Formats: sequence, structure tokens, C-alpha cells
Amino acid sequence: MTHPLLDLAPLTAARFASIEDRVARLLDTRQDVVIMQGEALLPLEGAIRAAAGPGTTALNVITGPYGQTFGNWLRDCGATVHDLAVPFRTAVTAEQIRTALARHPEIDFVSLVHAEAATGNTNPVAAIGEVVREHGALFYLDAVASVGAEPVLPDAWGVDLCVIGAQKAMGGPAGVSAVSVSERAWARMAANPNAPRRSYLSLLDWKERWTDAGRTALLHAPAQLEMLALEACVERIEAEGLPTVMSRHASAAAATRAGALALGGGLEPYVREAADAAPVATTLRAPAGLAASDLVARALEREPGLPLAAGGGALAEEMIRVNHYGPDATPAAVRASLAGLGAALAERGARSVDPRAAREAADAAWR
Repeated sequence: MTHPLLDLAPLTAARFASIEDRVARLLDTRQDVVIMQGEALLPLEGAIRAAAGPGTTALNVITGPYGQTFGNWLRDCGATVHDLAVPFRTAVTAEQIRTALARHPEIDFVSLVHAEAATGNTNPVAAIGEVVREHGALFYLDAVASVGAEPVLPDAWGVDLCVIGAQKAMGGPAGVSAVSVSERAWARMAANPNAPRRSYLSLLDWKERWTDAGRTALLHAPAQLEMLALEACVERIEAEGLPTVMSRHASAAAATRAGALALGGGLEPYVREAADAAPVATTLRAPAGLAASDLVARALEREPGLPLAAGGGALAEEMIRVNHYGPDATPAAVRASLAGLGAALAERGARSVDPRAAREAADAAWR
């Protein structure tokens, strides 16, 4: 039997390179872009292990769980790590970064998550990039959740290692990811004797055997279906226009926040200031005495397709995530999520729940 996902012609090196070029245009970057054949954790870990080692002193910014993971990887590489942790309900500021760098002038590597979909905050990367550039440190950025929902500009912001994934705001596959690499970052990797080589984690293998070799022969068989899906999702963004895609996400965030405040029942935004809230997902604090995981479960029982999730780990009892990204960055998805949460709150005995007011506030906030 035949199937549209089977018996495909091999993905050529030329087509692979053309997809990399389109991703580079999406990021408005002249840096080398390498598409890695795995979920975004692959380049996130690979970039740290390539650029950091026993001689590295890192400032690791923690605004959510991924920042904690990066600190663990850096320590495992032998780097000296100074963590800058801020409450998950807010964002880090450029001044906090400046103060930390002044306190430890030996810092030569800064790691940061742009938008934390897990906690719903976003960090001011443009301003932070200026501070890091003045200091001279290498700047590593996780933009997996933010790309497609808000601007991601490695060149303009002075980002040396910028990792993206397609599975959130881009509305694409999870099985491939990409990293833009500055000349400074390549030089740091080349000078690091501990950088992975002859390894699936190795960025230097891709540079030497793919990028520097003219992109004519792939290192190994590519993840063909995922690469075609990535190409399709970039085409869709190009057709709609990146500003329009980002505007939809910003509208979804504004509408969800306004609707949750109007819904009542004790529900409130987890990220206190709207300016610190990520457009990719909105996090909400469950009312006192009610578990977020229970409210989400009840909402999903009524409508299983809602883009709702409870927070991870210890946050499962207090945090609700409305994942209004990709195909769910729409008025219909926001309205349905608010309606589902309203029904769950009412079922659990919450008072003053007003689904109509929530819908009206969400519609009014949609830009």
C-alpha cells in the first residue's frame, strides 16, 4: 500500500540548505544557522557543552524551569556558575543583569530563556543584550517558545547562540530545531577541548562537515518528515506574514488576561505585570483552596481539545497554563478556554463566576 507520508523521494542537501536559509530569514540573521535533527533540547544542550568548560564563568538567569536546567548543564561541563534567580511571576531586568556582571567581572557566558512558556513570563532580551555586549560575554538564548510569538533578532540583540524550535508559536514540528551561531561562538567552541566531537550533540561536526564544506553533503540521513513539516510551517508564516502571526499571539495573550480577570471566581494572572507576560502562553493562579490540576482536568473532561495544562511539578497545584500558541492563537481558542475554566470553577463551588463577562472582556481586548 502507499501512503502520503511514505515512499518519499530523499531530501536533498540543496533542499535542506534552502530550509536553513528560510529559517535564517525568519530570524533576520546573517549568522550561520544549523538545523539539528532532534527536539530543541538537542541544540540547547549541544550549544552549552560546545561553548562552556572548566575555564568558563557563567551567569545563568533563572526565570523558570529551563533556566534551572541550563545551570545544571553548565556545572556538569565544569563551568563556574552564578545563578540569578527571580520570582517566576515576573521577568529579569537589564539592570539586574548589569549588577550581577559588575559583581562578577570574570563572567564570560550568559544564559537566558527569552519566554518561559512553563511560567508565562518573557524577558527583555534587547535591553539585556546591550548589557551583555558591553561586558563582552558570550550570549546564549533559548528562544524556543518565543519565536513566532514575539520578535527574535539574534544579530540586532547581540545573541551568539540562539536556539529555536517550531512546536509552539510557529505551529510546526517538534522533531527538528535550529540554532544560529555567531563567529565568536564558533571560535569559543573551536578553542574548547571538551566540545563534543563525532557526536550527535556536536555543533562543530555540522560546521566542519556541512557549513564549511559548502552544504553539499549531509552528515547523516535527515529526519525527512520533520524537515518537510518545518518547511511547510515556515511557508505558512511567510504567507501570513510574521508581523501578523506575532500580532495574533499578542492579541491572544491580552484577551486571555482580560478574560480571566473578568471571569472571577478567584482566578488571577500568575505573572503580575502584563508587560512581563509572554505572548506565547498565559499562566493563571488558581483560587485558594482549589487545585489547578483539578480545574484543568475538569475543563478537559468537558472539552478535551482545550489548550489547557496545569503547571509542572510543584506548580501543578497553583498554576493553570493557557497555551494559546500556533493554531490556538485565535479568539475561538481563548473563548473556549475561558468558558471551560469558568465551568470548572462553578462546578467546584467558586463564587461570582461570570463567563459572559469573561467573553466580552476577551473580545474587547483582542487587538
